[in-house]
Amino acid sequence: MTTGTVRPRTPNTLIGALARPRFLLTPWPWRALLHSVGTSLVGLAVMVITAPIYSPWAMVLGLMISRPWDTMEIGRPSVIGLLVGLFMIVVFAPLVALPLGALERLRLRTVSTGPFNHGHREPPPGLWGWIRTRYTESATWREVAYMFLLMPLSLLVMMILSGLAGAVAVTALAPLLMRDAPDAVIDLGLYTVTTVEQGVPLVLLSPLVVVVLLYASGILAQGHAVIARALLVGPPKEELRAELTEVTDSRARLVDAFEYERRRIERDLHDGAQQRLVALNMDLGMARLDLEEGSEADRRVVAAQRKADDLITELRELVRGIHPRVLTDRGLPAALGELADHSPVPVTVRTDLPRRLPSHVEGTAYFVVAEALTNVYKHTEAAAATVHVSLLPGPGGDTLVVEVTDHGPGGADPGRGSGLTGMRDRIAVMGGTMDLSSPPGGPTRIRVELPCTIDRTDPVR
Repeated sequence: MTTGTVRPRTPNTLIGALARPRFLLTPWPWRALLHSVGTSLVGLAVMVITAPIYSPWAMVLGLMISRPWDTMEIGRPSVIGLLVGLFMIVVFAPLVALPLGALERLRLRTVSTGPFNHGHREPPPGLWGWIRTRYTESATWREVAYMFLLMPLSLLVMMILSGLAGAVAVTALAPLLMRDAPDAVIDLGLYTVTTVEQGVPLVLLSPLVVVVLLYASGILAQGHAVIARALLVGPPKEELRAELTEVTDSRARLVDAFEYERRRIERDLHDGAQQRLVALNMDLGMARLDLEEGSEADRRVVAAQRKADDLITELRELVRGIHPRVLTDRGLPAALGELADHSPVPVTVRTDLPRRLPSHVEGTAYFVVAEALTNVYKHTEAAAATVHVSLLPGPGGDTLVVEVTDHGPGGADPGRGSGLTGMRDRIAVMGGTMDLSSPPGGPTRIRVELPCTIDRTDPVR
């Protein structure tokens, strides 16, 4: 039997290479040195480019440091300088940090393994959409923080590398330096070189200094990579996709739980409290048969029976508001027609639904129309309203479109009440969208789109 020799595998990360004794025999030392030199150059370039951004704060800080602490006063110029510096950072720093972040993610490939996702959201079309998205997301301001952190970090890397590189040059070229400059003195503390012969041992020491340089560059590059990954790299797309799937599933479970609890309350009211009130009303009617008509007791029983009738009516309206029976039995078009019949404002309903929809979609659409018509009656002077419901096919599934239009004065503002806000939140739970158009003078139009792609078994229907 012949056994092959297993060759040690080259580490695929810088931190793994640093932990192995064969670090100097891999390409990682030179990749780390290249990255560290690039860090120094990029940091210098950033300091020059961003000088106008941080110069107001630098001048205020220099003024504060140059004066004795016991006589220092923060006056109007210092406050103005701080405010101007804050304005420069908020407005202009992202414009430098965004391309810097892209460049640093490319340089990370030298010393680290991917993926290197930027973590930014996809902006809407147009310049304003890009500005609104980029200036309000945390990924942008993490890149700004990295930009200001890179400047002192690059100075530190430059000082360490230049010091070690100078030590390598001095030790390797010590005899030549002493030959060309006989009066020169190389003082290393414990060892002083004044002649060519004394410089020969330093040549033998120079490989050790090179080793220190390579290890130092590896440690610096690894530390820089940790900081860069923490501030510049977003979560992997697979992780984001898994989180989105979990959010979607949990949202579906919440909708199912809400539907189940709502229908339980509806059954309890309809089959419990309402039936008991009806029985009480019948008992009161039977009690009147034993009383003298027009007597005080008869009048009290009549008053109690009238209150029971009013309570039954109110309870029926409450049950209808939770989930009308006609919605379960006959579907959304019939339920919207009944809702229009009970509306104080004349309502025209037009529906174009070729089939029954999932119960959670029908319930949300009914709630939207009911809340919209309630707002029309309470908050507007509209003489009429229109409800249009249709089903639009699409590549990802059908979409239910609900439009409620009232011919009132307009000027609806979601910030002035909780009705429209609650409506938007309930639609968002279903994965839908809501658009509100209410210019001064009217009309007010609410357009809601609800996806019908979630197919869940409904045991209650």
